[in-house]
Amino acid sequence: MTQADPIILDGHSLTLQAFREVVLHARPVRLHPDAIQQMSRSREMVESLLKAGDTVYGITTGFGKFSDTLIDHSQVQDLQRNLIVSHACGVGEPLSEEAVRGMMLLRANALAKGHSGIRPIVVERLLTFLNEGIHPIVPSQGSLGASGDLAPLAHMALPLIGEGMVQFQGEKQEAQVVLQKQNLTPLVLEAKEGLALINGTQLMASLLSISLLKAEELINAADIISALTVEALNGIPHAYHPLLHEARGQVGQIACATQLRNLLQGSERVTQPGEKRVQDAYSLRCIPQVHGASRDTFVHVKHIVERELNAATDNPLLFAEEREVISGGNFHGQPLALAADFLSIAMAELANISERRTERLVNPQLSGLPAFLTQQGGLHSGYMILQYTAASLVSENKTLCHPASVDSIPSSANQEDHVSMGAFGTRKLHQVIRNVTHVLAIESICASQALEFGTGLLGAGTQPAYDHIRKVIPPLGDDRESGADMVAAVVLIQSGQLRQVVASHLSG
Repeated sequence: MTQADPIILDGHSLTLQAFREVVLHARPVRLHPDAIQQMSRSREMVESLLKAGDTVYGITTGFGKFSDTLIDHSQVQDLQRNLIVSHACGVGEPLSEEAVRGMMLLRANALAKGHSGIRPIVVERLLTFLNEGIHPIVPSQGSLGASGDLAPLAHMALPLIGEGMVQFQGEKQEAQVVLQKQNLTPLVLEAKEGLALINGTQLMASLLSISLLKAEELINAADIISALTVEALNGIPHAYHPLLHEARGQVGQIACATQLRNLLQGSERVTQPGEKRVQDAYSLRCIPQVHGASRDTFVHVKHIVERELNAATDNPLLFAEEREVISGGNFHGQPLALAADFLSIAMAELANISERRTERLVNPQLSGLPAFLTQQGGLHSGYMILQYTAASLVSENKTLCHPASVDSIPSSANQEDHVSMGAFGTRKLHQVIRNVTHVLAIESICASQALEFGTGLLGAGTQPAYDHIRKVIPPLGDDRESGADMVAAVVLIQSGQLRQVVASHLSG
């Protein structure tokens, strides 16, 4: 499959890798013929319910507390339009284009399952926006994470009906203007379609998916960077012996220990028990246990998200073959809310232990190295304040990691009396991950500098890591402004360059 080949949406087989290709790399998307057929069947069911005059939530009734208010057949178009415009009341900074692309992709895939009663033309228009780079402006705040991400998804849906604002060709523009430029006519939503567009978990799922992609890079980078620190401090890799970790049996722990052994293979900078000390401090000795637990959490959250990528999350759902319309609560974000809180904690722990390793690198009483990794301490401050920055970020994470999912507040006149707060949980997860990235970047800078004061070969994986870092961050002589170094280190981590260069050497 080439880069130009489209991702085919059928509502059942979207993967996290495909999400990455569409959201981050603008891979085109189109509907599977079977999805079009399934949507058409459920649409026919909506039409038959309307014709029969049945009372069905969201089709012939109002919404939320108004679920007992019947709507005349002649008013269904007004009902759906009113739903979109009234619910588009989000506040705060706009979401990133990547997050909005994720929402559009995931909402289209959920609708492609054929349980939402929406016409294929509506989903095809959503994919036209996605493929042509017409990105709705979506405020980041306003979702309770239950009844769906109503306000954000309403903002996503506004441009479909010619309302709201979009980002297109690098400019913020009125949706109506962009539609005219692209020869597109605003849609008139029919019964159930407005509700189908906004009643889902796609803000939460998009943000959590993007976080997972970033978290995977952080987990791999943390192992590589910590191995550099082990060498800089003449650590004892005997603590990573396979017998020890197999005796416990934790999968992530075993994987991390294996990775550390591979990275440090052949190193002349490490020591044996008793050579310098009997055993290392926890921040070195317990890397597999700590990093491994975060790795296991990542895998757990990934499974939950991969299920949600292909989930039907609106209400009610229609099952054409069984002739059933079921009103329930698949829009409730609790699975994602708990997962986001768990991943926040797991990622923050990578930073917590990293900051402790950075402290050991810059503190001469713990390292045996020049204070703050500079030869002219006093005249020069060296990397003294980098540790301050890392300490501030890990402390900030401790507040950010208070779980959002333990909170709830009633809405819609107490009809919707328990909510997940998953939207907030996934938003603050992004800040946690940003903080963790910078803390690991700081450790990579300090570990590389600490290695300047020793001699001997580095390991099979750490040598290429060190060499790659040194291509963009030179050793510290005289004091210099560290911001540019931190930016460079962050790019090495976020882009996957550090992981890729090490993998190429270890696999070779």
